Amino acid sequence: MPNVLSLLEEVTSPIIGLGCMNLSHGYGTPVPEAEGVRALQAAFEMGYRHFDTATLYGATANESLVGKALEGRRDQLLLASKCGMAIDPALGRKVIDGRPETLRRQCEASLQRLRTDRLDLYYLHRMDRQVPIEESVGALGRLVEEGKLRAVGLSEVSAETLRRAHAESPVAAVQSEYSLWTRNPEIALLEVCRELGTTLVAFSPLGRGFLADAVPDPTRLEESDMRRGMPRFSDEHYPHNKRLLADFTALADELEITPGQLALAWVTAQGADIVPIPGTRDIAHMRENLAAETLRLDATSLEKLSAMMTPDQVRGGRYNDAQQADIDTEEFA
Repeated sequence: MPNVLSLLEEVTSPIIGLGCMNLSHGYGTPVPEAEGVRALQAAFEMGYRHFDTATLYGATANESLVGKALEGRRDQLLLASKCGMAIDPALGRKVIDGRPETLRRQCEASLQRLRTDRLDLYYLHRMDRQVPIEESVGALGRLVEEGKLRAVGLSEVSAETLRRAHAESPVAAVQSEYSLWTRNPEIALLEVCRELGTTLVAFSPLGRGFLADAVPDPTRLEESDMRRGMPRFSDEHYPHNKRLLADFTALADELEITPGQLALAWVTAQGADIVPIPGTRDIAHMRENLAAETLRLDATSLEKLSAMMTPDQVRGGRYNDAQQADIDTEEFA
């Protein structure tokens, strides 16, 4: 099974990819389809080649958007999606289901929406606690054997779960939140990824906009913006966390780059085997993020950064209780 870095090499891709969720899901009102198509096509033209979506996002709308925008460019892309977590139309809410028959059905539907006969990388979006991880990953491994997938990934799992899954079928990537203010992969996951040759794909490397200094007041976010329900952005914790940002933005000014670029440069400096996928709706921000590909921080700057926003300094969990119950990652005490 190819790893993510080799897949990126095949399509001459920068390390920095594009998380497409923001266009359809989680951050307020979805963008109109025509605007989303323009944004994704602009991203391709400026050099993005790794596009990440999921069955969940926009209740399948994001996959359809990506498929429409990038049709005809398939052989020039690393196309990634996710299964095992979806909006149930009958219930009108999110459902986690890792049963083999469900994953196969979702894969077939993803292929149709994305207008392709294969996916380069297909993640189990969340581990189903009612289904052994070996059964879920085994089902994805069989889809690889059939040529419908090129590689299997996992999302928001622990080091132990990765080991169990990898013993069943090779796991090419684990997607986990990783940024200066979210360092959970450093507890155990990153070490096991390196031991097994599994790429860490870092989502939310800009701290859900926080590290880009793009959230001046969380109370002004749309009611449907997921950050309104996240403890770090709450009235209780955000004022403290916002104060932690001052030294960070000052360093960005000193280096004559944007805070978002500094955040991405820190993530890429943690290892050549870490692939960040920042998400944004804004074409200018896409261009700004991609420009961070060439940034290299000196040792002094990295030392300063690593002392900022450490787990003991940041207040509030990254997820609320309901979201936390759905994940399997290690947590700082």
